[in-house]
This record gives sequence, structure tokens and C-alpha cells, in this order.
Amino acid sequence: MKHLLISNDDGIYAQGVQSLAAALCGGDYHITVVCPDRERSATGHALTIQEPLRVTEIRDVYPPEVTAWACSGTPSDTVKLALDALMPHRPDLVLSGINHGANLGSDVLYSGTVSAAMEGVLEGVPSVAFSLTSFASREFGAAAEFARRLVGAIAQRPLPEAMLLNVNIPAIPADDICGVVVTRLGIRKYRDLFEKRVDPRGKIYYWLSGEVVEEEAAADTDVQAIRDNYITMTPLHFDLTRGGCLSVLGDWVGDCLGAPSTFHL
Repeated sequence: MKHLLISNDDGIYAQGVQSLAAALCGGDYHITVVCPDRERSATGHALTIQEPLRVTEIRDVYPPEVTAWACSGTPSDTVKLALDALMPHRPDLVLSGINHGANLGSDVLYSGTVSAAMEGVLEGVPSVAFSLTSFASREFGAAAEFARRLVGAIAQRPLPEAMLLNVNIPAIPADDICGVVVTRLGIRKYRDLFEKRVDPRGKIYYWLSGEVVEEEAAADTDVQAIRDNYITMTPLHFDLTRGGCLSVLGDWVGDCLGAPSTFHL
């Protein structure tokens, strides 16, 4: 494995992505960093189609052996642009992060970090999304070191298919991390708060905020494993089909809509 593409949703100057790139330097990798030019968190898999994408090469921020670009678009834009326009060679691995904040459970549906990595999988490139599970902590050392170890392991023994690994690292000292576990997605619920405000022109606007609702979680989920101080690795795929419901829905369509039941597993 020679070529790595790194992106994120916190922006090209974010501490997390700089820590990730620095940790991977010196490992015989050709590293290209393409990130949004500003924070684009919680943009999901949005693409920019109503205006052009502008790019600027970034110097004196990353190590000299790293090629870095800032892009005016979303996280998904950056990966698509890198794969199809900026990189002379197809990367062997797409990395996203290290995100400042957790991406657990249903967070992955909103996450720009996960969506950037998913764009790699859509193009047949194995991808990893890294997140540090705290907005307050600035200690990315343990997360960056684990990312270095994981990339090295994938180089030695490639993943069996082009999957996305969603990796969350507890924001605690490395010695306090209990290990690494493979998990399924849990459920993260938020208590959404829309704060009503009035601008100087008298126009009403709302500012979205909220907090995580702490609920019980199954032991095999990423939510619980993080609470137990484990690094979590969850394999994800873009196919959201609920396969177990195809037969049931087929029967329902036949009974209620008078249409032939076509899709049976």
C-alpha cells in the first residue's frame, strides 16, 4: 500500500487531520490531504452542484512530503474531487478524520467524516473514518497512534473487501484504553433544542443545539463499548436496504395494493 488520501469535515487546518497526517509520515506512504476549506460538520453526504468547486494548495501547514489542498466544497466533494481530478494515482486507502467529536450509532447518517470515507467505498476504495469521542479534548495523540497502527495492519493484511471501518477512540490517556472491539451501531438520540432569536433587522431565526440523551445500550454496540473505554471498529456499507422486510413488504403490497408480490427472499 503506497497511496493514502486523507480528508475530514472539520477543515484543512483542524488539529485532528494534521495529527493524522503527521502520524503517517515516515511510513513510506504517498500522502495527499484534501479537506474542506472550513468546518463542514454534519453535512452528511451532500454534494455541491450549483456552483464550482475551488481548490487551493496548502503549504507550510503539513510536513513537506504531504500534498495538501483546501476545497470549497463538502467532505464528499473533497474525496470525489481528489479521486477524479487531483490525485495522479488511485489511493489504496481513504482516511477521514480524526474528527473532533464522536460518530457513534445514528450519528453516521449525519456525519461529514463518515460520508467522506463512504465516498471512497462508493469508488471501490477501502476507507476508514476516525473520531475522537470528545469535543472538549485536544489530545489527539492516542487516536493518531492507533490510526498509524491500523493503517500499518491494513498494509500488511488488506481488508477482505472495500468496506468502511467507522473507528471511535475514547478521549482518555492511551494507558486507560481497555482494548479494541468490533461492534455494531448503537442508537444515539438527541434532545433537539431550537433557540429562537431575532436579528437586528427584526427577522426571526432559529439556532439548533441539543444534547445526547443517555440511554441503556446493548453490550455489543459502539455506544456501550465507548462507555467501557474501548476503541470501537464498526464495518459499514452504503446499502441501507432492510433485507428482512422485503418479503413482508411484498406480501403487504400484494394484499393492500393488488400488485403482484415480486420481491421475495
